[in-house]
Amino acid sequence: MASSNSYKLRCSIPGHEMDVRGLATAVFPEGAFVSVSRDRTGRVWVPNSSPDRGFTEMHCMSGHSNFVSCVCIIAPSETYPRGLIATGGNDNNICVFTLDQPQPLFTLKGHKNTVCTLSSGKFGTLLSGSWDTTAKVWLNEKCMMTLQGHSAAVWAVIILPEQGLMLSGSADKTIKLWKAGRCEKTFTGHEDCVRGLAVISNTEFFSCSNDTSIRRWLVTGECVQVYYSHTNFIYSLAVFPNGQDFVSTGEDRTLRIWRNGECSQTIRLPAQSVWCCCILPNGDIAVGASDGIIRVFTESEDRMASVEDLQAFEDELSKATIDPKTGDLGDIKVEDLPGREHLNEPGNRDGQTRLIKDGQKVEAYQWSVSDGRWMKIGDVVGGSNQQTSKSVMYEGKEYDYVFTIDVNEGGPSMKLPYNVSEDPWLTAHNFLQKNDLSPMFLDQVANFIIENTKGHVVGPAQPAGGDPFTVSSGFLKGVFCLDVTGGARYIPGSADDRPGFGADPFTGGGAYSSAALRRTTTNIYFPKTDGVTFEQANASQIIAKLKELNGGAPQEHRLSEEILENLESLLLSVSGPNSSEPPLTIQQINLLWKASHWPDDIVFPVLDIMRLAVRHPQVNETLCGEAEGVQLCNHLLSLMRPEGRPANQMLALRTLCNCFSGRHGRALLMAQRETVLSRAADLATVCNKNIHVALATLVLNYAGCLHSQPDLEAKAQCLSVASRALETVQDREAVFRLLVALGTTVASDQTAKDLARSLGVNSQISKYSSVSDPAKVGECCQLILKELQ
Repeated sequence: MASSNSYKLRCSIPGHEMDVRGLATAVFPEGAFVSVSRDRTGRVWVPNSSPDRGFTEMHCMSGHSNFVSCVCIIAPSETYPRGLIATGGNDNNICVFTLDQPQPLFTLKGHKNTVCTLSSGKFGTLLSGSWDTTAKVWLNEKCMMTLQGHSAAVWAVIILPEQGLMLSGSADKTIKLWKAGRCEKTFTGHEDCVRGLAVISNTEFFSCSNDTSIRRWLVTGECVQVYYSHTNFIYSLAVFPNGQDFVSTGEDRTLRIWRNGECSQTIRLPAQSVWCCCILPNGDIAVGASDGIIRVFTESEDRMASVEDLQAFEDELSKATIDPKTGDLGDIKVEDLPGREHLNEPGNRDGQTRLIKDGQKVEAYQWSVSDGRWMKIGDVVGGSNQQTSKSVMYEGKEYDYVFTIDVNEGGPSMKLPYNVSEDPWLTAHNFLQKNDLSPMFLDQVANFIIENTKGHVVGPAQPAGGDPFTVSSGFLKGVFCLDVTGGARYIPGSADDRPGFGADPFTGGGAYSSAALRRTTTNIYFPKTDGVTFEQANASQIIAKLKELNGGAPQEHRLSEEILENLESLLLSVSGPNSSEPPLTIQQINLLWKASHWPDDIVFPVLDIMRLAVRHPQVNETLCGEAEGVQLCNHLLSLMRPEGRPANQMLALRTLCNCFSGRHGRALLMAQRETVLSRAADLATVCNKNIHVALATLVLNYAGCLHSQPDLEAKAQCLSVASRALETVQDREAVFRLLVALGTTVASDQTAKDLARSLGVNSQISKYSSVSDPAKVGECCQLILKELQ
């Protein structure tokens, strides 16, 4: 079979919906491999018959309740002659599958945090590593031993072929050699988290690290060689059958092929994180990346993609945008860069990067030895000479504001773009006409625009003091609800107690000044130790909705006039920021508790009253005290179950957040922390921005209470929940609050910082460091990254 001695694309496989985090070569069918993804699935891919160069999905596996992080193949046995597939996930479980059914054959439970690495050995032995700092040895569906000794997450494990030896690599920068459950040796040398391990032979292995190096070790403890070429974190390794050559992937967007101890080829991919790789029996290489695509590369000319597909891949790569902070490009000064004529000079080595300027645009090129030419690998963004715009992009145009308009409860959201130089009435008219809405809403929409752009000055906003969590400091409310059956109406969450998207926490304006964008040395964001609550309410609308629902409720659930009057009186007493006189009665509080057990489909206005009431010292003491507190907590948790109603989930979360305003509520929630945060974390996957903001606020309040405490287990849960939530949450206010929670958790606590690093928080949040809309997200992220350096 003809060989080009240089790898090129064979095919791209777009089956997964999220990052591909693990790959493994399957035992059966021939030439197949397995992938796992953050989309919670595992998939088996089989090669198509010639002349088709691609792969077909043969089998899809599901069973994890959260992201799937890793995969390995358990060797064939008499019982399972085609072997088994083991997957580890963010639900702390290991699922074991056959090729015959999509659901797990069995599930291994025992880890207390994400299972992020797996390796199999002889006789069905399975070794797992977890964020909980342990590795576990499993046999016959049971945990046989737990390997304890690392002080941070165990990112990599392998079982050596002979001698009963096992290896674990950790975010504590060490590798440990285990025999019979005991640590025999600790390998030191890496300067950052150990992310991957690969077997060379019975006596040698490779390791890779966030320190951008690959090391070759003897099991006796000596490091015999160090390899450098990557420019960012290295995530995975795979060794060719000759035991000498290998491949690696990492955060610098590359797959690198190593021959005779040297990097012989660098293949750039149009995705930031190249998470995993495996070598197929025919020598082809499969890689999985953050764009959800699996790509297979081959050095066999017979299997290479068509000329058209190769060109399409190169075109896709050329359109990528590259942030210089994530690779080896450094700080860029456009005026110092050469022009396109610089590409006439050949490169010195495969994978060499060269930057050129084309007008004010910066382009990156990579030298390909096999093609003898420079290939464009993307446009560079975020250089030191590039200014951040204060405007919001919408449909290719820049605006000062882009508001979100919600039509009816659960209806589709619409975008309303607006520039301060425009006539708000004309903008409102055009919006209604474009979205086929009644002209009767003209005054309503125009007044909304006017109200939410008051005080806007064209040009930079001037910084001033303020709390970035309270609407009272001047934030815009960027979400407005229209009732197409009439006027504005009560919808749970429409007055959502949060700063508007893109708002400046210092002035309430729509964007930071350029000076504010550069201000990252003064930390106004964390630690935040005072509780964040949800204060906003329209008492008259809540009562009107309560009475409306009560009128249509079944007779057995209908509230008496006396109960309604008591609830109305209670609401008026607690709906402002300060409780009013006269004091509440125990009867009112008891009636509120009773009414909160209304049927799920109508209980939301009562929950809104409870959300406001628990801020009152008397209600906080009565409902959150030792006698009733656990009942309140269990009731709210039952409303937060994943299959529940979004309005109830959101209001239950807000009620828990507001419980932190009183001493008894704080004590209750700290005692119930593990259960509350576990249930709340499940709601990160619910597609609802108000739920996400409430979830983020709950995590933030816990982080604030734990800030001065040495409870590492509790802080680990906060870090874990925040980290998981950031995987799915898109709303920028929720992202901001999760970032502040992370910052509050790690501030002034070196152990918590080490734990955050071990969980990969640095690389996970780095994508937010350049966010400028709202700028508080980027600023807060930069401050956290500085803390974690």
